[in-house]
Amino acid sequence: MKHVIQPCLWFDNHANEAADYYSHVFQQCTVLSASPMTVQIEIEGLPFTLLNGGPHFTPNPSISFFITYESEAELDAVWNKLLPGGELLMPLAEYEWSKKYGWIQDRYGISWHLSLGRISDTGQKTVPFLLFVNEQYGLAEKAVDHYTAIFDDSFIDGILRYSEEERPERAGSVKHGQFGLKNEKFMIMESSDDHRFSMNEAISLIVYCKTQKEVDYYWEQLTRGGREVQCGWLKDAFGVSWQVCRCN
Repeated sequence: MKHVIQPCLWFDNHANEAADYYSHVFQQCTVLSASPMTVQIEIEGLPFTLLNGGPHFTPNPSISFFITYESEAELDAVWNKLLPGGELLMPLAEYEWSKKYGWIQDRYGISWHLSLGRISDTGQKTVPFLLFVNEQYGLAEKAVDHYTAIFDDSFIDGILRYSEEERPERAGSVKHGQFGLKNEKFMIMESSDDHRFSMNEAISLIVYCKTQKEVDYYWEQLTRGGREVQCGWLKDAFGVSWQVCRCN
């Protein structure tokens, strides 16, 4: 399995509809399989599980997805398809970190960062992005250390910190970080803004295991400081939801 850790997106019984939508939005999108409960889909190289979970949880920008495009025309095409029914979080414009970047929440509440750049700079076209706010603020680096200690083939590419001049952010807190788990890339940042959302089960990370020993190991490690939620689901010490599953 290429991606041992895969995101799961919770939908209010319209996962199939969402899969059709993403197939229209993204040029590189393939539906791998579908059942009444889940749809397996790959978007820009990253596998996702779309879950028909009901109305219990609503996605928010605490976990989003960063996509690097090397073609400005392709980026613009995706952006324009995400706009209808979506919510603009940061306008598509030039920023210090990208000649063209925008952050948008689509019609289903899933958030996407689109950035013009070189995929070789991140090593992965589509990257899960964790945003630590409110009670999680100041814990991002601790979370990175925690995750990289649990998973093998892990590393920290780098952490960019806020300076004294960037108040109200706390100097030394994580402005942007990039790390790898099982050789898969993740990004993380924290923000002191008054964000009216927090982590929930609407976006979780699935760890696929080959043996029961692996299942037991990841379950024990990820629940440390966190809690069990339901069969196969847990919340870690930082509020991030995980599923630990045995794959055939």
